[in-house]
Amino acid sequence: QMQLVESGGGTVQSGGHLKLSCVASGDIRSTSIGWFRRDSGNWREGVAGIAPNGDTNYADSVQGRFTISRDNGKNTVYLEMNRLKVEDTGTYICAAGGYYYDEQGHSFAVWGQGTQVTVSS
Repeated sequence: QMQLVESGGGTVQSGGHLKLSCVASGDIRSTSIGWFRRDSGNWREGVAGIAPNGDTNYADSVQGRFTISRDNGKNTVYLEMNRLKVEDTGTYICAAGGYYYDEQGHSFAVWGQGTQVTVSS
């Protein structure tokens, strides 16, 4: 089964920038990938998703600030996060195999462990 490993998290000030990576152990060319975040209350929400053909979907809260992209040659999906806000704090997790627009995440079968993002005021 495919495995996913996230990296790139850290602590930044409000208004800062981070770029997360999700590296898959197998070929992702025909697979949708989604980024989700879990807050301190363990509530999970969809952040962004990307289809095999490059179509993307974003949560309203990150539209215009975050960009999801994929490099199939490296089996990697990125999440570039700009103008970060305190409310963006959470554990960012990537998932594979679902519908790229599924913000609830129910259709995704493979999940990574996550990388922590903390935005301070």
